[in-house]
Amino acid sequence: MNLLKTYLILKNIIYLHSYNSVKIHFTNMKYFDFIKLMLVMLLMASLGSCSNKTISRGTGMVINDPKGGFQYNTNYMDQGFAPGLVFIEGGTFTMGDRGDDIMHEWNSVPREMHVRSFYMDETEVTNLMYLEYLDWLKRVFPPDNPQYRHIYEGALPDTLVWRAPLSYAEDLVVNYLRHPAYAEYPVVGVNWVQAVQYANWRTDRVNEMRLIKNRKLKKEAIYNETAEGSFNTETYLTSPQLAFGGNTEFIVTKRVRGKDSVQNQLQTATISSGIIVPKYRLPTEAEWEYAAKADIGNRSYNRLENRNIYPWKGTATRYLGRGRNRGKELANFKQSDGDYSGLAGWSDDAADITAPVKTYPPNDFGLYDMAGNVNEWVADVYRPIIDDQESDFNYYRGNVYTKTAFDEEGNLVIITPDSIPYDTLSNGKIIYKELPGAPAKKLIDEKELYLRQNFYRADNRDYKDGDLQSSRFYNMNPEDVAADPNKRMYNSPIHRIYKDSINGLVREYDKTNSRTSLINNEVRVYKGGSWKDRAYWLQPSKRRFLPQYLSTNDIGFRCAMSRFGKKTIKKSYRRPVN
Repeated sequence: MNLLKTYLILKNIIYLHSYNSVKIHFTNMKYFDFIKLMLVMLLMASLGSCSNKTISRGTGMVINDPKGGFQYNTNYMDQGFAPGLVFIEGGTFTMGDRGDDIMHEWNSVPREMHVRSFYMDETEVTNLMYLEYLDWLKRVFPPDNPQYRHIYEGALPDTLVWRAPLSYAEDLVVNYLRHPAYAEYPVVGVNWVQAVQYANWRTDRVNEMRLIKNRKLKKEAIYNETAEGSFNTETYLTSPQLAFGGNTEFIVTKRVRGKDSVQNQLQTATISSGIIVPKYRLPTEAEWEYAAKADIGNRSYNRLENRNIYPWKGTATRYLGRGRNRGKELANFKQSDGDYSGLAGWSDDAADITAPVKTYPPNDFGLYDMAGNVNEWVADVYRPIIDDQESDFNYYRGNVYTKTAFDEEGNLVIITPDSIPYDTLSNGKIIYKELPGAPAKKLIDEKELYLRQNFYRADNRDYKDGDLQSSRFYNMNPEDVAADPNKRMYNSPIHRIYKDSINGLVREYDKTNSRTSLINNEVRVYKGGSWKDRAYWLQPSKRRFLPQYLSTNDIGFRCAMSRFGKKTIKKSYRRPVN
């Protein structure tokens, strides 16, 4: 604390007294003595804090010396919360079925796993939350501009998921996403790729606001972004001067006096500042299941007293305790043929399709709708077997290791409006890979792989289950196997889509009758059960899969975020930030 801060504090004290119509008479010696006493105490605190220097235990040098040298945030306390998230304390749990496998799929056998502490959205992502994303895309990348048309259109949910040949739902096709009556309902019609893109966008907007609150960016930054200059977290951390397309007017500056002149210096934050939060992302399957089971509510010291079937205690889907809620359903699901909500006048679950988030009680972690309402995408690529022999710590299948691209001169390669990468999904939907302002990415190469023992390739989605080494053709030439689709371990259909100079976009559906599986590296796991599922699917251990480019009216998603630092935090700080 310096003398300027001391002066400002004293000034604020006097101002507050004046604001409350308290007359300050400096002729009154008692009051004047009080002010002098406050000033002396503040000065002593200032001198004490200035003398309390942080000394490096490695070198004995002063850290954060105003004269120069090593600068580091030694006052960092804790990661804190980002908007919408609840803290999930990590630990060990039994991943997989706790009941009978009546479907006889054997794809969810029990095994012991450990999950690191993390954060998860308190609720599923709602229509209102997703509309904020669409509004931002529409303002920054106007769809009436042909150059950006596919950005906005590619992010739109598929509202036609509500249609069924023998069911009337045209009102939902038109109104479910945008009508204010459905604002707090979970968004549906979003495929896995779109969910990942939303999480990436949310990361940038949250960090942008945090930088504004910490006086690193100007307030007008969030309302004046353009296609040529939108904020990206990774670009800001790597090359801050390029964060807004090279326009530094939104970055707060400070006048710094040098030996010969006074210059305006950009006030930027680094990772070590603690201001930047980790990425929003989809939870892994292990994280999602751990959070849904919420064994913390059944813990007695270091053991479990019982194991829940659902995210709540007991084996019933109804609340069996006392009070006005006795007998009410604890989730939104299909109860029998033709019964989606119960009899009129006494609704079993208060919803015939989806329900507003927070309609039902949360689980012991404070998470809502971890069973029913909508299924939820998770990050993992689907495989029938989870290989706990290979990894029983923070299990995840889907790692594709990339690195930031730099040109030959060592400059960061930034995606521009003229170089937006697009991906044409198997169903023909065109969707952006990265937005302008983001750094270009590429797979890691031999430089990063050479002599490594923990991994030996960039794409690990089919590691030890689907790759050549795990198939019966392991001893054949990889090129010969790649040339023959029938030699793949998972003989799934290959639907081709390509551009033809004459016919435009050509969709080639795989009509081969010899396909034996739907599993490949582009099918993702979804869990949780939904408004149109029976109670069996409400169990957190149940797992299904769907191609990542498809969407339905019963699959939504929620975001997660990694936890840095301590495994535990104080209970009073577990609630989300609104």
